Amino acid sequence: MSNNGTWDWLRAPVEVAAPRLLGCNVVRELDGSILRARIVEVEAYDEEDPASHTHRGPTARNAAMFLAAGHAYVYLSYGIHHCLNVVAGEAGHGAGLLIRAVEPLEGEDVMLARRGTPRRQLTNGPGKVCAALGIDLSLTGHDLALPPLQLEREPERPASDIVVTTRIGISKAAETPRRFYLAGYPDVSRK
Repeated sequence: MSNNGTWDWLRAPVEVAAPRLLGCNVVRELDGSILRARIVEVEAYDEEDPASHTHRGPTARNAAMFLAAGHAYVYLSYGIHHCLNVVAGEAGHGAGLLIRAVEPLEGEDVMLARRGTPRRQLTNGPGKVCAALGIDLSLTGHDLALPPLQLEREPERPASDIVVTTRIGISKAAETPRRFYLAGYPDVSRK
């Protein structure tokens, strides 16, 4: 399914946009290789959410989350792990969908070489996703319709395929059900 140059399907509240992202593909062109992975787990954040980077308004660090839907927001967690978000909602409203886990579809050998880890640990966490796909801060603000990092839309999954639960590794608004994942996928970070 093509993006047709529009991100209207992501211009929605994060709780609506998040399940739409499940099953879509991230495509990374890296050192002459194509790496493709299916998104199997996301978490939703926006500026009304005390757990969001945008809760206190725009800063130099989080400016990309205030861009139009379909841009990348990459940040560094604990000073070592890059994490990828897909910007959602309306421009000016700080909102993003953290890619927590993906299923490798193409270029798995390159991902394995980059990570140096067993397959079962390859992409089952946000830092692992970025390490496997070579995503770093240089891609923050990038339009995901363009190489070297693209988002390919796929048909929406039925609600019966999606598990909704609380987010992982946060202390604020930890009880809010804003984590979405595809049932039955071994690459999900935690069940």
